[in-house]
Amino acid sequence: MLYLSQMLGKPVVDATGEKIGTISDLAISTGEVFPRITSLAFQGPGKVPFMISWRKYVDEFDDDGIRLAVESHDIRFSYLQPDEVLLARDLLNRQIVDTQGMKVVRVNDLKLSVSGSQLRLLGAEVGTRGILRGLAPWVEHAAVAVAKAFNKRIDEQIIAWNYMDLLDRDLSEVQLSVTHKRLDELHPADVADILEQLDPQQRATVFEHLDDAQATEAISEMEDEYQADFIEDLDDARAAGLLGNMDPDDAADIVRDLSYEKAETLLRLMGMEDATEIRRLLGYKDGTAGGMMTTQFVAVHEDTTVGETIEVLRELDEDHPTVHYVYVLDEYDRFTGVLSLRTLVLTDDAKPVGEVMYDDVISVPPEETEEEVAADIFKYDLPAMPVVDEHGVLLGIVTVDDAWDAIEEDVSGDKTKTTVLKALGIGVAAVLFLALYTLVLFQIIGFSW
Repeated sequence: MLYLSQMLGKPVVDATGEKIGTISDLAISTGEVFPRITSLAFQGPGKVPFMISWRKYVDEFDDDGIRLAVESHDIRFSYLQPDEVLLARDLLNRQIVDTQGMKVVRVNDLKLSVSGSQLRLLGAEVGTRGILRGLAPWVEHAAVAVAKAFNKRIDEQIIAWNYMDLLDRDLSEVQLSVTHKRLDELHPADVADILEQLDPQQRATVFEHLDDAQATEAISEMEDEYQADFIEDLDDARAAGLLGNMDPDDAADIVRDLSYEKAETLLRLMGMEDATEIRRLLGYKDGTAGGMMTTQFVAVHEDTTVGETIEVLRELDEDHPTVHYVYVLDEYDRFTGVLSLRTLVLTDDAKPVGEVMYDDVISVPPEETEEEVAADIFKYDLPAMPVVDEHGVLLGIVTVDDAWDAIEEDVSGDKTKTTVLKALGIGVAAVLFLALYTLVLFQIIGFSW
């Protein structure tokens, strides 16, 4: 999570690591529902102001500063465009009118959302935490810790940018209005990033403006820890509909994390076919090939002709997952080989697939661990790994995307353990000092619970 206050004043370095200035502002284009950062403003030597394109020049960024993709002599400077506003100059510390609460509030900080290589403006922080963070990040952390010790909370008060409408170009005030235009223009992964960082009430409001297809894709793109909580908060009918629209393996992963009562309710509300498929996947242990496989694949029997197989592919639904291989079965539904799409295109339509299939195939049993499955997928450079039972019957496939997800979860888990261990290493004396300092600070700013 990034905030404007954390980035201002941090260094800007070129591709060689040479410092060329410090961050003075970030610009957005106001035409998007959650606008991307479009320009970087920084102060060079002698406090000379410069502005450059974010997309062209920014390579890496975090709360320690920004690294550019080019050397300083290759930079071409730009100017603020008519549809752009500067966050620090035009929004930070300004008063805005909350039309829902009928009150005037002050923008104490601006919350930014990391979305891949992009940085988006998520919303305005109008609460106490923005004030504390503006003093110093450690002051905010200390205040939250002390409040928690007294069983109190200091929540963020974020007003999402999609509630904010610029009344006029001189930005004398910013009017808040409930508008959700252009949500459908965002990639589902971007929508997921935004939903994860909103509070539950704002998340539900934004979600109401997504149609079922957009909502399904957005939930599928969310991090695992958010998916189940999000489904729990939805009404049962919509939650069941969305799970039924998902790939069975994705839906099963979410249902596995729901409470038993919620899971059973949603499965009963689903279509019989969807519920049966999800229940079958739930029967496999989490963290195994069976638990991570999908049952959405294309399979034909050995005596099926190439022409008939192509017709099967043509009749697939538009939202069917990408097909890398066609899997071939014998008369007893045992897995015997695979066909690439290239082979299908180049082979005579009348030939049975059993004559042209590749039969030196690799597969795994459903109890294989996800780490071993992922290792084999990358070792043999497979787009998908077939999962077969003890009789050789094809149960499903584990895609390379699933393998990457398993690896990312392992890496994230290791990072989380390291972070926790570091947090536990804070000295008692330091905690007491921060607590006392924060209590004094609360008195100064007149904070009350």
